[in-house]
Amino acid sequence: MQIQNILVVCIGNICRSPMAEFFLKKNHPNLHIESAGLSAMVGHAADSKAIDCMIDKTIDMHSHVAKQIDADLIKAADLILVMSSNQKKHLEQTWPYAKGKVFRLGHWQDQNVPDPYKLDQAFFKQTCNNIESYVSDWQSHI
Repeated sequence: MQIQNILVVCIGNICRSPMAEFFLKKNHPNLHIESAGLSAMVGHAADSKAIDCMIDKTIDMHSHVAKQIDADLIKAADLILVMSSNQKKHLEQTWPYAKGKVFRLGHWQDQNVPDPYKLDQAFFKQTCNNIESYVSDWQSHI
């Protein structure tokens, strides 16, 4: 199947999933890529620490606005990338038709992406670097 629509999911949709979304958009400008949160901070911008990390990577994330995941986003996605095994399990239990298209972002390195929310800039930077690495692992599969 040709992947056209990618959904990236985390909890609040202000740290991890927006970073992954914007890395994916940079690598795949012709695809529809968006992100959402399981308990999104709806209407909020990306966390300023995440924005700073992405600026260091020459990616501007100021346009991001957090949104809540819903059935329409799940149905429209060809590939759903989550941050942890628990998030994968939650999505597949809540929306059983998502099974088979939900993977951890760190799937190829068998890694979860720990939440940097309210942690220091150094942790955000490490998280950003990990997300960049995990996104590049998906390059040959998208």
